[in-house]
Amino acid sequence: VHQYMERAEYLANLSANQKHSKLSSQCPQQKSFEQIQFVLSQALTEDENGKQFNALPLYTDVVESCLKMCKETSDEHIKSKCNQWAKMAVERAELIKNSKADVLTSKQDVLTKTTFGNLMNSQKSFNKKKLSPSEIETLRLTSYVNGNVYHPMLDIDINEQFAYKIPFTDPNGLLTLAPKQQSRFISWVRPSDICENPQMIFAVSSLSIKQTIVSDCSFVASLAISAAYERQFQRKLITSIIFPQQKDGTPFINPCGKYMVKLHFNGVARKVIIDDLLPMGKDGQLLCSFSQNCNEFWVSLLEKAYMKVMGGYDFPGSNSNIDLNALTGWIPERASLKSKDISFDVLFDRMLNGLEKGDVLITAATGVMSDAEADRAGLVPTHAYAVLNLKKVQGKRLCLLKNPWSHLRWKGNYSDSDTVNWTLSLENALGYNREKAAQNDNGVFWINWESVLRFYDVIYMNWNPKLFTYKYTLHAGWNAVEGPIKDAYNIGDNPQYRLEVDSDSDDAIIWILLTRHITNRDDFADNKEFITIHVYKSNGRRVYYPDGKYLEGTKINSPHYLAKLKVGSGRSQFTIVVSQYEKLNTIYYSLKVFSNMKFTIGPVPEIYSSKKKITMSWTKQSAGGSLNSPSYENNPKILLELISNTASNLLIKIETSRKYFAGVELRSVDSSYRKNSGEYRCGFVAFTIENVPPGNYLIIPATFLQGQEGSFFSRSSSFVCNEIEYKIIIKSENCKLFK
Repeated sequence: VHQYMERAEYLANLSANQKHSKLSSQCPQQKSFEQIQFVLSQALTEDENGKQFNALPLYTDVVESCLKMCKETSDEHIKSKCNQWAKMAVERAELIKNSKADVLTSKQDVLTKTTFGNLMNSQKSFNKKKLSPSEIETLRLTSYVNGNVYHPMLDIDINEQFAYKIPFTDPNGLLTLAPKQQSRFISWVRPSDICENPQMIFAVSSLSIKQTIVSDCSFVASLAISAAYERQFQRKLITSIIFPQQKDGTPFINPCGKYMVKLHFNGVARKVIIDDLLPMGKDGQLLCSFSQNCNEFWVSLLEKAYMKVMGGYDFPGSNSNIDLNALTGWIPERASLKSKDISFDVLFDRMLNGLEKGDVLITAATGVMSDAEADRAGLVPTHAYAVLNLKKVQGKRLCLLKNPWSHLRWKGNYSDSDTVNWTLSLENALGYNREKAAQNDNGVFWINWESVLRFYDVIYMNWNPKLFTYKYTLHAGWNAVEGPIKDAYNIGDNPQYRLEVDSDSDDAIIWILLTRHITNRDDFADNKEFITIHVYKSNGRRVYYPDGKYLEGTKINSPHYLAKLKVGSGRSQFTIVVSQYEKLNTIYYSLKVFSNMKFTIGPVPEIYSSKKKITMSWTKQSAGGSLNSPSYENNPKILLELISNTASNLLIKIETSRKYFAGVELRSVDSSYRKNSGEYRCGFVAFTIENVPPGNYLIIPATFLQGQEGSFFSRSSSFVCNEIEYKIIIKSENCKLFK
């Protein structure tokens, strides 16, 4: 019933909708009149909120614009209104000017209190601490995206100036058009050029959203599912991110042409400023996505804001996980429908439960198909579809999907052309009329779950973060020179975080989201950075070897990677390791943790207070082989003197070529104390020894095979002995000095 009421409303709007067929005949004086009215409204709002420093220049603009309008118009009604508004503006401006200086708060003082350096953690729901200097620097560096600056959005940004004497034009310039747009383009137009009474929102509906020639199906599908959510649950979701807004949070058309959109990317919510210039085609149709509701523009403006961040309408492509996260901030999760590790029965039930409660937004994406297969199925290859509904009815699992093109529908089981599977009782149970639906192709269709599993590749889910009581986020960078290019044998230099959890349930799960920051279009279009996170149950200590994972991540070239950690009951300590395949560039990232249990998280502490790096060599004479080799004693020996009053904890690391298996022994000079690193390891050894008494020791690095020559590589400067090098790193805890 709900769907048919929405459909009836949509058809009524469509029948009266001619907004994109020709330009508006609204006269320039009427536009200027509405603009003056808006500026006066903004001035009064600022004045009522005690922000007279903002209101004063707006009142001045109103007076100047009203005087100019009175000279240019012969309309007595307009003259009377302008005189009335000018008088009001002059009176308020004079009161402000004559008020005591200490009553007014200077704009500079307010801005000083809200500088970037005082920015609280990206979202108040995460944690109350101020950002560290390194986190601020990370967010600052990744504010520069595709040549423009997008600062984190602060509370004060709702006071952005939206009123101007002349229509606002984005100082960053016009957006780059896609090739298909360029071939049809005639001019840039504003909403007031298209229709006489433009509205921001007429009726939020997924059915009204239409994609045109911009290749952003995943984004349009994300808009559709967000609109469906907002309509069904009567909660502002997608419309709440557009400014200016009325006092109830509803966005409205700004006759001055400036808008601010709140989008989530590169770790935080950021503000995106746009004008209202939209691309018009030679046929009088908009060359961007639009709403088919009469005179409604929220779809086009949201798309423009997102396309600006992405570098223009020539969109490089995305997926709905990324797009929905940008629009809502909800947690992205990806499920491959070709995976052998997923229970698709459980997946359907999870999604069904989440949709019914309003906790999840879902889209589905097809994979590569032949033209013949796509035509038989009525589907578009590598295309995103909004999942509007899921139902379990009469033993069947059905999905209601929408093609963002607003036409071209599924032709298989439970489509509107299927006369075999549909029954009258099933139609009644779903509130669906197959015969009526078949009369108009709006891109919306039912499909059974089994067909989804066959014809679709991926399900994208974005979950409401309010599902979790406790949240934490941090921002960091990982320098390209830190650690090896591939971390297949050494992860000791990877970013690592200690997670401690107190749980009273055996089924407790923590969600950990890793997000890589992207700052240019080429990186987004051809993402070669594969990231993931691994989790080790190592009492929160630094991990050096990649094996022994408690939870192993999968490296993907998406900006987002979500891991779900089952912690069990009691107190547990884990080490979270950020991992990347072939690290060639410095990356910046955000790590967010979601839980319904209390937890603490922070970087794994550096416990070693003293450190020494040495570069030496194995030669034919000194490559003595392993402990079992008769020539073992020929191996190089480094004399270590521990000068301390107490026992020390040591870390000895050996780094060499992966061609060699290496190990190390720590032996006292008198041989009364002997410990070794155990199994010989490929290319890298990390040997930790606790409670080593003060005294003189020998460090003996060895390769597994006798006579094996090889190089140990160091990032630090050190001396070189002979022709073949190796590096040894010694760290000590509780030992203030060693030689």
